[in-house]
Amino acid sequence: MRKIVALAVVGLAAGAGAVLATLLLRPSPTPPPAPVVVERIRETARLESLEVLLYRKISFAPEPVPQGSVWSDVVAWVGRALRPPRGRAIVFGRARLGLDLSRLGPGSLAVEGREAWLVLPPLEASVEILPGETEVIDSNLDSAQTAQLLELARQAFLREVESDPRLRERARRQAERAIRELLAGLGIPEVRFVDRLPGSPAS
Repeated sequence: MRKIVALAVVGLAAGAGAVLATLLLRPSPTPPPAPVVVERIRETARLESLEVLLYRKISFAPEPVPQGSVWSDVVAWVGRALRPPRGRAIVFGRARLGLDLSRLGPGSLAVEGREAWLVLPPLEASVEILPGETEVIDSNLDSAQTAQLLELARQAFLREVESDPRLRERARRQAERAIRELLAGLGIPEVRFVDRLPGSPAS
């Protein structure tokens, strides 16, 4: 009986070893060619890798705008002198940093075995003002002037985001992480993000 048990144990060990060897020696799935990988990435379209909320207290006093005739200019000047337009607001906005992956092309990716080199497009920023959160205070601006105030705030937010190296670095890292996960699912676990592909002439 002991011999039978011993033989059974040996048989199970040999079977497990054979299964393990088969799994280890089985060739891994071949990654798709570079054009297919580029197309899969481009299907993501725009990858929004970072979203932040912004707010700022601002004030505004528009410059006089000539209205054509001498008398209309005088009337406009008197009106501004007696009651100059002014406005103050606490403006809230939402900024997004991301990549337009539709800009990737054949020269953006190289694949060799299970390793890839990828040249990402530059980060792009967008800002939208949140009217429901924005509070206009102490203002005698008309609707056109208020709209101008909010547009100036949006442009200022956009310049801040575009020039903030910490936000750009965070957005870049998150974009790279998302793309690595995508390519790992395609059988490419090693991804290197580069300024130009290996073998490409220096610009």
